[in-house]
Amino acid sequence: MINNNTQQIKAYLAGVNLDDPGFDYSMSELAALAEANNYEVVGQASQKAENVVASTYLGKGKVAEIRDLAQGLGAKVLIVNDELTPVQIRNLEHITKLRVIDRTELILEIFSSRARTRQAKLQVELARLEYELPRLHPSENSLDQQRGNGGAAGGGGFANRGAGESKLELNRRTIGKQISAIKRELREVADQEAVKAARRKASSVPKVALVGYTNAGKSTTMNGLLREFGGGVARGRDGARERSKEVLAKDMLFATLDTAVRRIDLGDGITFILSDTVGFVSKLPHKLVNSFKATLQEAKDADLLINVVDASDPNMNQMIKTTLAVLDEIGITGRPMITAYNKADLTGRAYPQVEGGDLLYSAEDPASIKALAGLITRRLFSGYGEVALVLPLAEAGRSLAYLHARSKVVSERYSDDGVHVVARLSPADKERFGRYVVASDADA
Repeated sequence: MINNNTQQIKAYLAGVNLDDPGFDYSMSELAALAEANNYEVVGQASQKAENVVASTYLGKGKVAEIRDLAQGLGAKVLIVNDELTPVQIRNLEHITKLRVIDRTELILEIFSSRARTRQAKLQVELARLEYELPRLHPSENSLDQQRGNGGAAGGGGFANRGAGESKLELNRRTIGKQISAIKRELREVADQEAVKAARRKASSVPKVALVGYTNAGKSTTMNGLLREFGGGVARGRDGARERSKEVLAKDMLFATLDTAVRRIDLGDGITFILSDTVGFVSKLPHKLVNSFKATLQEAKDADLLINVVDASDPNMNQMIKTTLAVLDEIGITGRPMITAYNKADLTGRAYPQVEGGDLLYSAEDPASIKALAGLITRRLFSGYGEVALVLPLAEAGRSLAYLHARSKVVSERYSDDGVHVVARLSPADKERFGRYVVASDADA
C-alpha cells in the first residue's frame, strides 16, 4: 500500500537568551513556525549569555550538548532562534553534523510555500536571494585556485582573470542579475497596483486595513464582514452556496501573504474598501519587511487600521508591540486604529464588548461583526450627513451618476430650476457639492 503522507523531519531548537523578557515567547513562536513548515520538534535548548559567540552563536560546550541530545532524538535539523552569520552556520553544521536553519531561513521557507500571486512569489524570491547572497562560500571549489599563465611575462594571471573567475564569483554575479531582474518586474507590478490604488483613492471611498499578528483572525474577520455586508455569499446556477469573494482563512501561520481588497457596504450610503494584509511575527526578517512594502501599501494608504489581536493568547501584549513595531518600520504611524481583540469565545469572557474605542469579539459571531461595523461607522463616518442639493439640469446627469455610485441618494425630484436631491454625503463630497447646497440636516 502506498503511503502518501508527507514524512515530517525531526528538528531540534536552540536559542541564546540575551536577558530578553520575551525570550520564552520567541522560542514557543519558533516551535510554531517549525511546525507550520512541517517539522516535528523533538526538543529544544537555550543558553543565557551577555553576547552570542561570534564563531558558533552558542558556547562550544552547549553546542556539543545539543549535538548529543539532537542526535539521540533522531533530529536531522537544528533550528536557531536568530539570524546567523555564514560562519556560524558552517561551524554549527560541522560540529553537530545537522543541517542548520536560522529563524530567517525558516520564515522564508514558510513564505515560499504560502505565496500564491505573482507579486508575492517575486517578493519572497527577492528576499531569499538577498539572504543567500552573503552566505555563498567556495566549498570544494576547483575553480577557486585557477589563475592565468603564471609564467607569462608581466604576470599573465591578471590578463586571464576572466577565464579563471571563481565559481563563487560566478554564483554571486548570477544571483546579482536575478535580483536586478526581480526588482524590475516588481516595479512593473507595483506600478500596476499603484494605478489601481490611485483609482480607489480618487473614488473618495474610505479605506480600512486589517493588520496584526499572523493567525490572529484577520482573514476570518474580513470574511465575516463580507458575509454580513459585502455580498460574500453568492449562489451558483444550481442554487448551491458559493463564497467567491471570501479569502482563505486557515488556522495556520502566514495563511495569507497576498493583500485582498474588497468593498463593504453597510447600507445608508456607508461604504468602505477593506484590505487584508500579510500577518506579522516577532523578529520578522528585515529583508521580508522591505520586500513586502508594496503589498503593505494598502495599510499605508488606509484611513483606519484594525489591529486584530488573538485575545486568547497569553502573549497578546507582546504581539501588539510587535505589530506596532513593524508598522513603524514601514512608516505607518499616527494612523487612527481600532484594536480588535478576537477569539473572545476562547477566553470565557462575554462578547461582543466595546471598550472605549476597541472591541472584544469573535470573528465567527455575527453579533460581533455587527459591533465591529458599528465601531468602523463611528470612527470613519461621523462627519457624514444628509444634505439637500439643487443640481443644474446641464450637470445633473454626471452629478447624479457620481452620487448614486458613492453615496446614498434619499430622494431626487426634477424641476424647472434643476434636480432637487437629498443625499447622505461624506465631508469631502459636502465640499465638492457645496455650491449646490440649499439646506443641510444635522450630521448623522
